[in-house]
Amino acid sequence: MPKSVALVVAAGRGHRAGGEIPKQYMTLAGRPLLRRTVAAFAGHGEIDTVRVVINPDDRALYDAAVAGLTLLEPVAGGAERQDSVRNGLESLVEHGLDNVLIHDAARPFVTADLISRTLAALDHGPGAIAAVPLSDTLKRGDGMITETIPRDGLWRAQTPQAFHYDAILAAHRDAAGLSLTDDAAVAERAGLAVTLVPGGEDNFKVTTPEDFERAQRMLTEGAATEARVGTGFDAHRFGAGDHVMLCGARIAHDRGLVGHSDADVGIHAIVDALLGAIGAGDIGDHFPPADPRWAGADSTVFLAHARDLVERAGGVIGNVDVTLICERPRVGPHRAAMIACLAEVLAIAPDRVNVKATTTERLGFTGRGEGIAAQAVATVRIG
Repeated sequence: MPKSVALVVAAGRGHRAGGEIPKQYMTLAGRPLLRRTVAAFAGHGEIDTVRVVINPDDRALYDAAVAGLTLLEPVAGGAERQDSVRNGLESLVEHGLDNVLIHDAARPFVTADLISRTLAALDHGPGAIAAVPLSDTLKRGDGMITETIPRDGLWRAQTPQAFHYDAILAAHRDAAGLSLTDDAAVAERAGLAVTLVPGGEDNFKVTTPEDFERAQRMLTEGAATEARVGTGFDAHRFGAGDHVMLCGARIAHDRGLVGHSDADVGIHAIVDALLGAIGAGDIGDHFPPADPRWAGADSTVFLAHARDLVERAGGVIGNVDVTLICERPRVGPHRAAMIACLAEVLAIAPDRVNVKATTTERLGFTGRGEGIAAQAVATVRIG
């Protein structure tokens, strides 16, 4: 399979949006705009990884916006968008890429289908861009009309814009110092053929306060259309060891839990609950116990995967609630650390995470101290 990377350009200041911070870090329906954009690529099966180009002054905002997502380290942008893209492309030289998709951070409604179709067009040429055919009549003039311009064959360029990596890198190097409007223009100047891929009106660039209002309406109205609930259950028996992992917290204990990964029974139950809410099977489907890659694995990796799948499905995690069932160890002293870990990985507020514990009054295998069980419930809003 070709190796493809998404390069998300987020180094601009976005003053026309009217906020106190750059628009890409402003919140849309409870989530930073940049996170929504990046998650569309990070959760796509044909994208190997994502790199974001940022203004170095925004590093703290960037870190908060993408917390929990698995991305390459960001790279610093330049004075103009073209410089930022070239910096991003140069930073990817060592990755041995076949294709690169270049996308504006301010287009958070890019769909998985559009990403796939833009990539697929690279099978037939060195470049492809998402675009929308013009439907309005164009007039040229300065106060008075001097010319009507035929709209036949005219398109509005969008992103993603996809290219064979080596070709667009060479084109950008050759165009350094120029002020071209987009990467397709850079490719055209180099003589590269660029295919037009039908985009969509929803894939608009959030630029003005009115755009933010439109985006907010799209997200909040869509989020209210469907609420889903998933449940999860898991259990692990005790074995040799000096600690247990519960909801991401390492707790000293006279025994450990036996499992192919780190046997974090709480996280495993939450993962199954999230997968259940979006109809994506169970944890064993995504991380088979027989696969040696997951031997001793940190279960937060599984949780991050489930979070990404929710985002890819167009969902927003509402809350998670997990109950740990055991006689020992005591959970109370570690509850705050568990909540903090789960909230960080899931990229939701701590008050949307609940961890509690109970016993079975010494009944059953947990009551006999033979292991620990957990059950979880998760809600997801699909828009």
